[in-house]
Amino acid sequence: MTDQMTVTEEETLDELGPVDWIVVEFPGSRFDGTIAPTLTDLVDRGIIRVLDLLMIRKDEDGEFEAFEISDLDDSEIGQIRELETAMANLLSQEDVQSVAEAVEPGSTAALLVWENLWAAPFGSAVRHAGGQLVASGRIPVQALIAAVEADLKEEE
Repeated sequence: MTDQMTVTEEETLDELGPVDWIVVEFPGSRFDGTIAPTLTDLVDRGIIRVLDLLMIRKDEDGEFEAFEISDLDDSEIGQIRELETAMANLLSQEDVQSVAEAVEPGSTAALLVWENLWAAPFGSAVRHAGGQLVASGRIPVQALIAAVEADLKEEE
């Protein structure tokens, strides 16, 4: 008989990392799954855990359809199907509707929700030390690039 360690729900919640979401739009509905290897690599290395992934197609008239990964053909999603078993279906119909409003007509968007596994130990340590997160933010890559380019121009 082997010893099995049971993990309580409290222990599992204590080990959660921050959860983020993004919407990535592919104008002209040119999504073909080529981002799948990079996403799979992040999962395989234990950096993130995919919690939910939904594809949204918006036609030229503004009507949209949302698809779970299981509804799509392998040629459309590549290796992303391998992540399907880990998904939790966290998104509500209201979430999908809100995201679809931001997507340009004639485009496909991927709505990705993930847990930042790399940050879980730090978050747990903060909680155990009596701390709590009071603010968070994200600087868009485009803003960083613009700032670096502006600095380079000033140096000339």
